[in-house]
Amino acid sequence: MSTITSQVLLSTETLTLRDVHCSGTCRHRSAEECAASTQLVFPYRGLYLRHVSSDQTVADANHVLFFNRQQGYQVSHPLDGGDACLSMNLSPALLVELTPRELIHSEEGLTFRSQSLRIDARAQALVALLRHSLENGSIEPLEAEALALTLVCRSLGPRTSRAPASTHARRRLADRVKMLLSSDLSRRWTLAEIGEEIGSSPVYLTQVFKQVEGMPLYRYQLQLRLARALDRLGKTDDLSALAAELGFSSHSHFANAFRQAYGRSPTEFRQSSRRPA
Repeated sequence: MSTITSQVLLSTETLTLRDVHCSGTCRHRSAEECAASTQLVFPYRGLYLRHVSSDQTVADANHVLFFNRQQGYQVSHPLDGGDACLSMNLSPALLVELTPRELIHSEEGLTFRSQSLRIDARAQALVALLRHSLENGSIEPLEAEALALTLVCRSLGPRTSRAPASTHARRRLADRVKMLLSSDLSRRWTLAEIGEEIGSSPVYLTQVFKQVEGMPLYRYQLQLRLARALDRLGKTDDLSALAAELGFSSHSHFANAFRQAYGRSPTEFRQSSRRPA
């Protein structure tokens, strides 16, 4: 059985943020669970699968997941290493106010139509900044609340989020690719190698993945690598070693990709999460 730990990072009248870690030792589906209230869950490390009846979604750092109130779900861990997520509970009134109508079945009960949305790099940066700043005690509750609401708006906004698309079979094919990429973020895959592992032609694979996720394979992998860098920046000072660990060809390659995605260097990001409150 997987072990789950949860630490409250922030609790106010409007929202609660928790850092949730799961050991991920069970590869098969867990017993069915239900969330007591609707939660927005932002994975930032590792990967797991979330199952609602016959529907499956990959939970990785490129997505926000919706745990609907009283909706049964199961979890499985196809990869070793467990996972970690930032979980957010918003007051019901605030969640209704912030959620676009097209994402939910009805206001009553506020049930999200899909299990997840893909988020952009800036939303990932907000997840990391919130977590690191709250852990370090370098942010006041008022600022943390404002950042959390910005994260929700960005994650649910039509310009910066994307719902899963295409057929069931194509989504499952894309899921297998996501799991393969997450199994070794440092590996410099070729299309032929991915195709051989998945059992599909490289051309078909790239077409299907872009149709499902709305971005090419290489960019999806880059965003996963950079999200892992965001996670690690709070605990490492050796950026060259981190760049090599994540598969970048050099420190400058890593720094340039990071700046292009997040608008600041790795060093600047780390300093911003450590500044005094």
